[in-house]
Amino acid sequence: MKVRVAGVIKEENKVLTMRYNYGGVDVFALPGGNLEFGEELKEALKREFFEEVQIDIKVGEELLTAEVIKEKEQTLHQIYECSIANGLPVLNPEETTALEVCWLDIDRIKEYNLYPNINIYLGKIDLADKYVGVIEQKWF
Repeated sequence: MKVRVAGVIKEENKVLTMRYNYGGVDVFALPGGNLEFGEELKEALKREFFEEVQIDIKVGEELLTAEVIKEKEQTLHQIYECSIANGLPVLNPEETTALEVCWLDIDRIKEYNLYPNINIYLGKIDLADKYVGVIEQKWF
């Protein structure tokens, strides 16, 4: 099982994402990535944000944990609430194949292909149970 961390940064009712395009379909990913061996979750998240969008972040509370199962691969997603500590989000093309940084309107988040597919949870302030189980993920 792989473990992937991602962060949700909300500003002015928008959430920070990175836009990819697969086969003509736009997919918006929360910044983050897989852990390196021996790396702690929050440190991995800070590293990924700095590598991909060149900002320093503060990692807050865990928002939720979800699983994605695809064929013989299983990924555990740890999602944290984050905020920008320093810098402005700008893609680093040496570390990501994303096409651009996008701020998506939270009120319209269900309209987008999000990775991981946690659209229905982003509008909730506090989940009683942070483990949401297996989520359906569209692949393009």
